[in-house]
Amino acid sequence: MNSISANLNIMIKASEKASKALIRDFGEIEKLQVSKKGPTDFVSNADIKAEKIIIEELKKAKPNYSILSEENGYDEQKDKKNTWVIDPIDGTINFLHGIPHFAISIALKSNDEIISGLIFDPIKNEMFYAEKNNGAFLNNHRIKVSKKNQINDCLFATGGKTNNELDLPYRKSGCAALDMAYVACGRYDGYFQHDLNLWDVAAGIILVKEAGGLLEEIDMAQTKKLKIVASTPDINSKLKEKLTNF
Repeated sequence: MNSISANLNIMIKASEKASKALIRDFGEIEKLQVSKKGPTDFVSNADIKAEKIIIEELKKAKPNYSILSEENGYDEQKDKKNTWVIDPIDGTINFLHGIPHFAISIALKSNDEIISGLIFDPIKNEMFYAEKNNGAFLNNHRIKVSKKNQINDCLFATGGKTNNELDLPYRKSGCAALDMAYVACGRYDGYFQHDLNLWDVAAGIILVKEAGGLLEEIDMAQTKKLKIVASTPDINSKLKEKLTNF
């Protein structure tokens, strides 16, 4: 196994602990799915519960780090330079409908740069992680972006509303974190989306970079309305050409 930092170790432990509750709750969803009321409230509780477990674990290890999370917003602590960025369930709508495509996403932002990130898909038991200058990994195996260079051989991912019909082979999976993790390991060749929050993509940013992918520079001071175009170096300019009106 490659050597990982103490901080990444903390993130892995926190995500594994939260995932146990999520897997349990996901099992319940299938029962709620058939009831009239539907599982919406149940899911927001699952979200809050998972976030609480993650925050408790991270705070135990690093009480002074600040925290930016989907449910709680920004919680400034003594250490403003280091901020955990957390999305307890990315792909909530999939979760809500009993679709097993969602992930826990945790990143560490240090001095306005993501230096460590992890995306954990508890149902498929796939743990993607990366640290600055240390490569990207899936379950301890090194991963790299794909090497395709013809756009028609590629498969891209996007989400949200697409204003213009794009002349590209693409999918909408409903989980930005996994879309980016899949670019990092070569399953997708690129990912593009508007109106993202930092917690949706923070871990994905370092995963793509460390796996050899390219990303537009992002202003880390901004936490909402982010635009991401991530891809392999070989396809980057061809993808951008297709996205002129995006």
